[in-house]
Amino acid sequence: MSSNIHHAAADGYASGADTYVKGRPDYPPAVSDWLRDTLGLGPGKTVLDLGAGTGKFTPRLVDTGATVIAVEPVPAMLAKLSAALPQVRALAGTATAIPLPDASVDAVVCAQAFHWFATPEALDEILRVLKPGGKLGLVWNLRDASVPWVARLDAIVNEAEGDTPRYYTGAWRRVFPHAGLTPLQETQFSQEHTGTPEDVLFNRVRSTSFIAALPPQARQGIDDAIRALIASEPALRGRERIGVPYRTAAFVAQKAA
Repeated sequence: MSSNIHHAAADGYASGADTYVKGRPDYPPAVSDWLRDTLGLGPGKTVLDLGAGTGKFTPRLVDTGATVIAVEPVPAMLAKLSAALPQVRALAGTATAIPLPDASVDAVVCAQAFHWFATPEALDEILRVLKPGGKLGLVWNLRDASVPWVARLDAIVNEAEGDTPRYYTGAWRRVFPHAGLTPLQETQFSQEHTGTPEDVLFNRVRSTSFIAALPPQARQGIDDAIRALIASEPALRGRERIGVPYRTAAFVAQKAA
């Protein structure tokens, strides 16, 4: 299965599952309403959390009352999800080999994940497991780079990305439109990731797949660059707790009935 996932995900997430749990922000409360009102989730529905990772988004799905199935290819991350959410059926699988029957779920949600497998083959497989009229939801949490110091932080991260697929490049959009799916509809939310600099800056950056996969000396260089950013930025310097502004982009498309 590892041959079917990008090397940055296979290497970085295998070694960085603990840091991912510590450093990743939660999702804004308004996402819960979006899941119910736009995706139609609730009791009696079944939703697939595809590329579920450690289960950072999964509790939002559980809270709707729907039956939740999680599929994730990286064993270390799937183990974290299973330990934290034993009520969720957790399966090893990929976006092009989903271990579920045809027309078996009412919705598929990819949170912080679709850019990894944005191919026509993955969309065909998602359409296979969706019931007629079922919905595909795509969700990303993104630092708000309109804030100058956040843009400087993003520049530190982006310099190390190599060939890793990223949301911000927009490359994932090339697979749309796709036969059998309605056009994507987008909703935006905003929030702030608040905590210690260790978690919301260092651990968040360390949890980035391609950074977690770097050799120790290169990872230390990233840490040093973040320390220099903190020292130069009044909004960060000397603070025990900081807030990082985020925006959340949520997209929905529907399978033809």
